[in-house]
Amino acid sequence: MLEAVIVDDEIKALQSLSWELTNLSDEVDIVASFTDAHEALDYLERNTPDCLFLDIEMPAMDGFQFIKNLKNKDFPVVITTAYNQYALQALKNEAIDYLLKPIDTDDLEITIAKIKRHNAKNLTVERLEKILLNFNAESHSKKITINTDGKLVFLNSDEILFAESDGNYSTIFLKDGQKILLTKKLKEVNALLPENSFFRIHNSYIINLNKIKEFLKTDGYVVLESNHKIPVSRQKKSDFLDML
Repeated sequence: MLEAVIVDDEIKALQSLSWELTNLSDEVDIVASFTDAHEALDYLERNTPDCLFLDIEMPAMDGFQFIKNLKNKDFPVVITTAYNQYALQALKNEAIDYLLKPIDTDDLEITIAKIKRHNAKNLTVERLEKILLNFNAESHSKKITINTDGKLVFLNSDEILFAESDGNYSTIFLKDGQKILLTKKLKEVNALLPENSFFRIHNSYIINLNKIKEFLKTDGYVVLESNHKIPVSRQKKSDFLDML
């Protein structure tokens, strides 16, 4: 689905383009539309659509000023205008295309095809990461997503033995012997792990409850299947026993 945003101060022009896009293809979704340029800028700071349809002739802030003020430019821009003289300037402002009002359906189809080709060639790392994270969040067999060393690592709960704190860093220990170093505090790591199978047993440790082999009550330690001995803090002991 191609997510589109429309910015046009004329409500009739905005509604007309929305109707054209919606009826052109079931692959186009108008996720937001604005007659106020400032509201649109605020929205685009927090959201990244697949394309933006932007009117040139707007009061207070024209389309070219709008583009200059855009902080997030990770999407193609299509200029919409009733004046053909703006075409060259639109291209110089890195717009992917321009459409003359009233917008012709055939021209719109060509523009949509351009956007799709552009996005297919320019799938940036940030957008790919967003897609992967959203896919994982919606997955029925949800995995734990770890962002480390310039890559995303997807882990099943069963792969993790425990996590250990080292100040502003943490290390995740896996059952195959691997270690994953994170530039996150243990509190942040704890937020990534499912509550029903992981427990922060100590200020410096989070353990996988399914990997416990023994609990040495007198010594105040748990022994994991990997034979790692993890201390149980006095403050956490009662809650830990409740979890078991």
